[in-house]
Amino acid sequence: MDKIAVLIPCYNESKTVKKVIEDFKKELPESTIYVYDNNSKDGTDKIAREAGAIVRYERKQGKGNVIRSMFRDIDAECYIMTDGDDTYPAEYARKMCEAVLERNADMVIGDRLSSTYFTENKRPFHNIGNVLVRKLINMIYKSDIRDVMTGYRAFSYQFVKTFPVLSKGFEIETEMTIHTLDKNMGVENVIIEYRDRPEGSQSKLNTYSDGFKVLKTIGILYKNYRPLSFFSWITILLAMVGTLFLIPVLIDYVATGLVPKMPSFIASVFFYICSIQSFFGGLILQTMVKRTKQDFEIKLNEYTDKKKQLKGEQSENE
Repeated sequence: MDKIAVLIPCYNESKTVKKVIEDFKKELPESTIYVYDNNSKDGTDKIAREAGAIVRYERKQGKGNVIRSMFRDIDAECYIMTDGDDTYPAEYARKMCEAVLERNADMVIGDRLSSTYFTENKRPFHNIGNVLVRKLINMIYKSDIRDVMTGYRAFSYQFVKTFPVLSKGFEIETEMTIHTLDKNMGVENVIIEYRDRPEGSQSKLNTYSDGFKVLKTIGILYKNYRPLSFFSWITILLAMVGTLFLIPVLIDYVATGLVPKMPSFIASVFFYICSIQSFFGGLILQTMVKRTKQDFEIKLNEYTDKKKQLKGEQSENE
């Protein structure tokens, strides 16, 4: 079991990966650095190996797929996840590790948005998207997450081994954040400086398609993690539509004692029935979610015991 594992997912980062590895070796000399190559065609894996990293491969394309393999393969007391594009300074890694190892944080977020991100990032729609996603999640979960989509994070062993990776691409960071908030795990924000990619290094993030995937992921996870809240909004919407159909029917009935607009009356009843079904559907799913959280807490205790066992075996071997 490693004390600190530095995880670097890479796809065509030959121009920067060597510097990233060297910087983290300097700041965290006791760490083990892992580079997971995701079908690079520019020799990223060879450069990383020569720089002293342990190189492994993930053939399924997408950052989410890479992180799934990393989390399954590697056992460590603390994990640092960064990008291979040299946008995240290694000098903040020690502070992030201390939050995990000394203060028992489950996830530490490298907060770019509170420092240099908006001046360094030359893609204005990325800036707008980051702010929108942050405000949306903080509103839904009543939290104080400073940077939802940062790729610079530290994790505890318990988080890594209990996090179900569902996303395949760049929406993985959003999924991590929501999972941590939903499971009431310890989160800290560490303000970091951000620097834009060096000249010649190209981003793999598509502003529009990946941005849509992130918003879609927020909606799906909101439904899965907060079903009563999610379906309550649908309940209110359906009830309002039903009321719009019912109002002219009531006006005619009060005036004449008759119901001449029978189709409108039937439509209003239909929407009210759907509204009631939506509410009780959310109520049932909320009960299931509560049960899942109870099972998660039990599972978390099991991984805590496993971590102690691994550390004990490591001490014996030493």
